Amino acid sequence: MLHVTKNIKPEFTDARGDIMPIFDDGATNIRSVLIITSKKGSVRANHYHKEDSHYCYMVSGKMEYFEKAIDADNSTAESVVLEAGDMVYSPPLRVHAMRFLEDTTWITLATKSRKDGRYEEDTVRVKFI
Repeated sequence: MLHVTKNIKPEFTDARGDIMPIFDDGATNIRSVLIITSKKGSVRANHYHKEDSHYCYMVSGKMEYFEKAIDADNSTAESVVLEAGDMVYSPPLRVHAMRFLEDTTWITLATKSRKDGRYEEDTVRVKFI
């Protein structure tokens, strides 16, 4: 059940430039916005969140994103390759991991704050990829 938006396009363009709606969801309470860089060949995540959810928007580079239910065998995992302009949603209680196929810059918009250890309290580390 991957939630992926591929190749997000500008909603408005004029002589000044573009306005691109990477996130416009009034129902979601975003508490944290991060810019993350990852080196080619590195792996991130290998965890799930008890309550947090987040959107990852690809600014540049390429990654393979993996996801599965927390009680599912690894053979049931879904994956997708994401490139600049793509976004993926990671809901709570879904194991996810990322393998970077190129040096990558991405933005994460999360519903939980990272302050005062809240991120680690909500994160459960697992062996996935």
